[in-house]
Amino acid sequence: MSDSTEPWLIVGLGNPGPDYAANRHNVGFMVADLLATRIGGKFKRAQKAQAQVVEGRMGPPGPASRRVILVKPMSYMNLSGGPVTALRDFYKVPTGQVVAIHDELDVDYGMLRLKLGGGDNGHNGLKSMTKAMGPDYHRVRFGIGRPPGRMQVADFVLKDFSSTERKELEFLVDRSADAVECLLAEGLERAQSAYNS
Repeated sequence: MSDSTEPWLIVGLGNPGPDYAANRHNVGFMVADLLATRIGGKFKRAQKAQAQVVEGRMGPPGPASRRVILVKPMSYMNLSGGPVTALRDFYKVPTGQVVAIHDELDVDYGMLRLKLGGGDNGHNGLKSMTKAMGPDYHRVRFGIGRPPGRMQVADFVLKDFSSTERKELEFLVDRSADAVECLLAEGLERAQSAYNS
């Protein structure tokens, strides 16, 4: 279990700007936005990095509550590591208390996987974060499945969710936010047994 006095850095990965807002690649931003609403905060520009941040507390009032900094890097996906590392250092967050929320091709749509460490599986946001600070951070992997037919991966992740997928999207983003809260409150094993599907 982590030291409850040290903050957690919760990073939603995505690309800035309205053109990307509803893309599969931006599901990390969607979850971060919901978490910000839950803690009653609004994203604002970070002083120390190219990112938007919200500071607050997550979890039940009292000793189980966790100090959190929610982050949306504004550097584009493949340069996420710079702003995340700058904020980790500024807020003095242990790397083991950094959480990246991201889209995952190797997990079916609607499925969720939580883990600590590991490879980047070709995900440019994770690749950048790992290069900047090593692999030992938590990941909340939101399944988007593989592209159909011969569609290129880059085209697939930069497309909006399909109309069929959008029917479930709000529920799945909500469930992902629940998983992040569970990870912070109860630890990785409990969160995995409750949310890994």
